[in-house]
Amino acid sequence: MTTVGHEHLLIRPAHECEATEIARLNNLFAVEHLMLRRTPEQVALAIDDFLVAVDERGRIRACGALKEYSPSVAEVAAIAVAPEAQGNGLGREVVAAVEALAIKRGVMHVFALTLQPAFFEAIGYQRVDRARYPEKIRRDCLSCARRFACNEICFAKVLRVDAALAA
Repeated sequence: MTTVGHEHLLIRPAHECEATEIARLNNLFAVEHLMLRRTPEQVALAIDDFLVAVDERGRIRACGALKEYSPSVAEVAAIAVAPEAQGNGLGREVVAAVEALAIKRGVMHVFALTLQPAFFEAIGYQRVDRARYPEKIRRDCLSCARRFACNEICFAKVLRVDAALAA
């Protein structure tokens, strides 16, 4: 349980029945072209990779996912915080939980493609060239509608087990 603002929130693995709500939260930002659109079906297929932050009434306030590309590299993806829950560090908490999931799965190198570079810089990520991740480009970027006009910036972080255990 974590306290964000005045709310007590629990960050936990997502349940399949939450796929529609996760997609709805994600797509609030997709409409603004800040994230890629996700259908409830896409979320449901990857539900084991999603974490959610829920309030005491069970409402999803934030989500994030770990998208694995190889045994050693994964993407911190689908980080979304409900507008009414923003500005209290919940995004940081969700990213930290996704990083802990990566460590649990044995992945020590994570990256993120983002339109919010200041956020990732503030939490210890370094700007890198997306060409470092040909797996991402092959699997996702080539089929993306924005592939020729992508303005996302790539950030990476090497995770440390001791830091994750302290969190």
